[in-house]
Amino acid sequence: MKNKMIVSASICALLLIMFLGLHFYNRGSGGGEYQQIEYVIGVSQANMRESWRLALTSEIEEEAKKYKNIRLIMTDATSDVTKQVKDVDKLIDFGIDLLIISPCDTEIMTSIISGVYHKKIPVIVMDRGVEGFDYSLFIGPDNEQIGRRAGEGVMRLLNDEKGKVLEICQSADSLPSQNRSKGFDSIISRYPDIEKSVCRIESGSKDDAEDTMLAMGEHLKEYDVIFAHNDYMALGAYLAMEKVGAEAKIVGIDGFLGENEGIDLISQGKIDETITCPTGGKEAIQYALDILKQASGVPKQVILRSHVVTKDNVEAYVEGLSEIYKKPDKIIDVGYAQVGMESAWRKANTESIKEAAKDFGMNLIFEDANQSQQKQIEAIRKFIKMGVDVIVVSPVVDSGWDEILKETKAAGIPVLASDRKIAVENDDWIMTYIGADFLEEGRRAMRWIRDNVPPDKDCMKIMELQGNEGASPTVERKQGFEEVLKDNKQYKIVHSEYGDYTIEGGRNIIKNYLESHEWDIDIIYAQNDDMAIGAIEELEKNGIAPGTDVKIVSVDGTREAFEAMIDGKLNCAVECNPLLGPQLMKAIQDLVAGKELPLRIITEEKWYDQSMAKEYLRSRKY
Repeated sequence: MKNKMIVSASICALLLIMFLGLHFYNRGSGGGEYQQIEYVIGVSQANMRESWRLALTSEIEEEAKKYKNIRLIMTDATSDVTKQVKDVDKLIDFGIDLLIISPCDTEIMTSIISGVYHKKIPVIVMDRGVEGFDYSLFIGPDNEQIGRRAGEGVMRLLNDEKGKVLEICQSADSLPSQNRSKGFDSIISRYPDIEKSVCRIESGSKDDAEDTMLAMGEHLKEYDVIFAHNDYMALGAYLAMEKVGAEAKIVGIDGFLGENEGIDLISQGKIDETITCPTGGKEAIQYALDILKQASGVPKQVILRSHVVTKDNVEAYVEGLSEIYKKPDKIIDVGYAQVGMESAWRKANTESIKEAAKDFGMNLIFEDANQSQQKQIEAIRKFIKMGVDVIVVSPVVDSGWDEILKETKAAGIPVLASDRKIAVENDDWIMTYIGADFLEEGRRAMRWIRDNVPPDKDCMKIMELQGNEGASPTVERKQGFEEVLKDNKQYKIVHSEYGDYTIEGGRNIIKNYLESHEWDIDIIYAQNDDMAIGAIEELEKNGIAPGTDVKIVSVDGTREAFEAMIDGKLNCAVECNPLLGPQLMKAIQDLVAGKELPLRIITEEKWYDQSMAKEYLRSRKY
């Protein structure tokens, strides 16, 4: 009887798989290897029609073959969000250990992905980001940056002069296509003598692109450069031009290997440039195993790096792809130019970096710039003279670094940005950025206000306490906050000042305001906890009850902020994790070993309010 039940259950399971139409992959062969399966990973693809997604699927499969303890179950939503919702439900019913998903519709799938995440099933989101942080990891390209690089490529081909450009886009509903166009236009718009036309190929296919270009006939000869949003459409444009006798230069996107793929088209001279757009399939499997094994230092977002490939560097690019990853066999010298010690957050950040350097066996040469960009530049020059292996900088401001970065480039010393971003002329001057998503922190702060401080009058007045003028956290936290604010008309920023991320700065903003105004502020948005603490102290000194008379939201999530929430003086703290040391040292180790780093590595963060503060204070490490 028992054997019959087992057989029946096995048959039912097999029929279930066949009925669901799932693509089922069992790594290894033979009963012995089947017993080694530890993890079942569900992969929900938006579709398996687009060439880029086929490449993503192939890369996931190829990487998974390296691990005998993985089984993949794949579904194809065929670009139908209703089907994708059902696919996810079926994968969960099957008992997957982790979900990898490329969402059809980010708005609808946000709540579905959040639901899976809250069932304690890890979720890796690919390519298209969802709102909020209810997932384990996001992996994807920066399509806006890819568009900018394409724009720069077009202008190189035109020698920065006038010309006619044809942009071949995909569907107007495609977020990657929208972002590529946005980045492309940000470059092209600087040149008033450029005439740009746009053509849409909904399918994004080679054949449809060729047919559409052929239908243009002699008009195709009018264009000097064609920018296609993928290499397949670029090839279609080339074939059409060949038939009508047109001679435009061509820039594509993707840069895949294989016959008639982007790299091959460059080698054949059929297109002039391609901007690589990595799928992240390999990284998805690698990080999936880290997550399932509960490895430390897994980031929240990995933004993949793209490259410009031309006939001049195509051979070197292909050779670089086959480089063997070798673990460093020497002590790595790291020069670190810290911004200063302006806050409790910064002290925790510095301690994390120093402890991680010891744990990784690295020689850390540490310089505190005391909020001076000039001192940071002097420190970097000192590191160059010392011949360190890697330089890390947490910049006072995000601009004014081009000259010193040219010096580090000439010295052959790679530079990483930690915690704060650097705006540079050439993206290749910075190997990666490791830190927070400042835009999302600002959005979270305003979302909390929207959801927890309902308007009780026509205009809820907000006071904004900004950090250092020109610093990337300051700029982006404000930008993210205002993104959400603009859709909530009953809230308005009526006063904004820089407090330099210090307690004294927060105290002075309140003091200065009270000297010239009757107190009429409903909400304070402080861009860090120290300024919020300073504001709380000054409010109390003037008989205003923080947390009651005025609601206060800050960013960082330090122990002091949690204590203020427990005391009822702070209402919400949006987390900005300072414990970047382990991720930073791991990135340095990988870099020295010859491994390419992502464009950005974003840390995991949450928000907390008074209802959670007491529970989480015990576990705070900073």
